[in-house]
Amino acid sequence: MLSHLHNEEKKLVCCVLTVSDTRNVANDRSGWTIRTKLETAGHHIFETWLCQDDQMEIESILEEWLRNPNVHAIITTGGTGIGFRDVTIETVTPYFTKTLDGFGELFRFLSYTEDVGSKALLSRATAGTIQEKVLFALPGSEKAVGLAMDKLIVPELHHIVHELTKHLVD
Repeated sequence: MLSHLHNEEKKLVCCVLTVSDTRNVANDRSGWTIRTKLETAGHHIFETWLCQDDQMEIESILEEWLRNPNVHAIITTGGTGIGFRDVTIETVTPYFTKTLDGFGELFRFLSYTEDVGSKALLSRATAGTIQEKVLFALPGSEKAVGLAMDKLIVPELHHIVHELTKHLVD
């Protein structure tokens, strides 16, 4: 079933969640950017949701996707700032089996050097594994999403999923 996931031709199944109190389907450019970049890389978008900055709502969607054995990756955008309503990080990190600390570190470094300067320290973008799935929690900014997708996620997604699932095919 999962054999040859390391093959660069293998389509991975991904879910995209936009967390925002202000965005809607018509103006969700960050979610659209994630979907477009994944599809351009040859991956399949299983489902896309847009929800409020609400822990219970995020958990409900996340738990549904985590139960699906066909989903390989979940990417969220929004709710990662330091504002009172920003609860994505607090909601997703308890699910992590392992934290991918390097993702947040590299993302903030790239943001600092390529775009936002010292404001990068406000980013709480993170990633982690949840059993055989990977979850990336990205800021809501379309530019930040593009940077993370182009420089970190799309280039490494196959390798990450291969590492998470290789025990299933050995």
